Amino acid sequence: MQVNSVSINLNSADPERLTAFYRDVVGFPVDEASGGLFVRGGIHLFVDGHSEISGPAQEPARVLINFFVDDLRAQQARLEAAGVPFIRKEGVEFWGGVISTFVDPDGNYCQLMEFNPPAG
Repeated sequence: MQVNSVSINLNSADPERLTAFYRDVVGFPVDEASGGLFVRGGIHLFVDGHSEISGPAQEPARVLINFFVDDLRAQQARLEAAGVPFIRKEGVEFWGGVISTFVDPDGNYCQLMEFNPPAG
């Protein structure tokens, strides 16, 4: 299979609120040509409503949305200053990465990830 692009469709009972969070708090740009699509690094994030969605995420760890950043501490501090709750802060992984996990307004888990492999 040859994949030309990847998108994530994040469904919500309140897509306007979730769109505002990813646009205004997380800071994703909006591509007006695609109907409010967020674009970063070739990945598209759509926020939409769905008739089978109500309330917060029931299993928020089932799908983790990972955001690779250059300065995890700075991005975490920026999000915390905006009131975003973190459930894990600067956890060091065996593979050399650092992960902080935050919760979006629907209860989905998102992760800031920084990977700076040792020189060698």
